[in-house]
Amino acid sequence: MTSWLQALGVDNPVLAAPMAGGPSTPALVAAAARAGALGFLAGGYRTADALAEQIGQVRGQGVGFGVNLFAPNPVPVEPRAFRRYAAAIAPDARAYQLDVPAADIVEDDDHWSDKIDLLLSAPVPVVGFTFAVPPPTVIAALRAAGTLVVQTVTSPEEALLAAEAGADVLAVQASAAGGHSGTFTPAVVPASVPLPELLGRTRAAVSLPLVAAGGVATPAGVAEALRAGADAVMAGTALLRADEAGTSLPHKAALADPARRRTVVTRAFTGRPARALANGFTDRHSGRAPSGYPAVHHLTRPMRRAAAAAGDPERINLWAGTGYRHATAEPADRILTRLASRV
Repeated sequence: MTSWLQALGVDNPVLAAPMAGGPSTPALVAAAARAGALGFLAGGYRTADALAEQIGQVRGQGVGFGVNLFAPNPVPVEPRAFRRYAAAIAPDARAYQLDVPAADIVEDDDHWSDKIDLLLSAPVPVVGFTFAVPPPTVIAALRAAGTLVVQTVTSPEEALLAAEAGADVLAVQASAAGGHSGTFTPAVVPASVPLPELLGRTRAAVSLPLVAAGGVATPAGVAEALRAGADAVMAGTALLRADEAGTSLPHKAALADPARRRTVVTRAFTGRPARALANGFTDRHSGRAPSGYPAVHHLTRPMRRAAAAAGDPERINLWAGTGYRHATAEPADRILTRLASRV
């Protein structure tokens, strides 16, 4: 076990990845700690107050944990493309009495400054960033507060930028990962590079500790990633059906549905590349979805919420990595312990 993991009290190198939008919960983070691992709260899509409430719940458990944020990297949507897309998805939205062609274009930074202020005023053990490298001054302030900074990267070039900005650890995310790609250039879908190869390329570029992410859902996959140079592994999709996960019921059911045979990388739900189980919405709209985050996210969010509440899996983002067949319905600490069984 490497020194930075030991300093965090971690003896299980399979960490619980942050999964924004509901799956990551304080209970899931606490379960990761029971397995000797480290769990992350997902700060994306939450206000600072909502994030502070979750942090308080985890602190009350007396366990180590991390918080992950979406670093601002806006891709402003082209207004005409936005209106065309809103018209294209209107029939899906009308199924829930929603008038998306009338929706405003919403561009925001996900309460960035408020959440950074929160994490500096009440420091947490680990803070991770996804989508972009924050300003070096932010990283320096967090480190000065005693926080370990983890940066998600998807290429050696991004790894170099993160190292130059002062990150302590890199989460190396392969294209097999479920949910959003952490790419800094979301207008381009990242190349499909096997995780061990990506780890090797990244290790040749930087000397920082590496955490492997993307498609790792079996004990053999964990062992392979560690042999390829990672200090630890992040499991996300493997935990989506865990007892403590806040994944919606139709999403959990879809992960276990044998009729779901493939994942796709799509911009259809958020305007940013993300891997999901194929469903009716991705089939109809992946080819026409514009690049534009967070505007497309805000456009489709009311429909996705309504569909989830109605148990409709064909109009929600069924985020899933390529290892989704290995997601199981059981306690998260059991999943993480099993994944580390060949370490």
